[in-house]
Amino acid sequence: MEFLLFLNSQEKEILKLINQAGYTVEENTPLCLIGKKFFGFLKNEQKKVVICTKNAMEYGGYNFIKSNSDENFKTGLMIRRALRHESVHVAQECNDGKLLGLVKNKKIKISDQKINALRGSNLLTGNFKKEYEAYLIEDQPRRVISVLKKYCF
Repeated sequence: MEFLLFLNSQEKEILKLINQAGYTVEENTPLCLIGKKFFGFLKNEQKKVVICTKNAMEYGGYNFIKSNSDENFKTGLMIRRALRHESVHVAQECNDGKLLGLVKNKKIKISDQKINALRGSNLLTGNFKKEYEAYLIEDQPRRVISVLKKYCF
């Protein structure tokens, strides 16, 4: 699995936790063909997380030859963010499909880029609140680890 090359120690711990919670991870499944701006999915019934490495590589302009370039950094960022985002959804599923209660202050804002991504995710899932919660902490790996541990174990 190519996406493993882009993970750091925190994402490796997240991967271990979602595996321990009974979820598997797949890469570049047909689900990734929905759109090139989608980098991850959660298949609830099958307990599978899908990482769309090819989409992230194309979006980030990944090039093996220039392994230290900004484009490769962007690719890794998208893959790590996707894994963390989908891991929040795993924690939500471990919480009987309920929200985790992370949004206590309704004035918490997310970036314009994430708002656009949130709109796309909401169109697919139809669950704005769960998607918002995942976008809210997807850039906080320690917090993602914490919610996985709290709700899945």
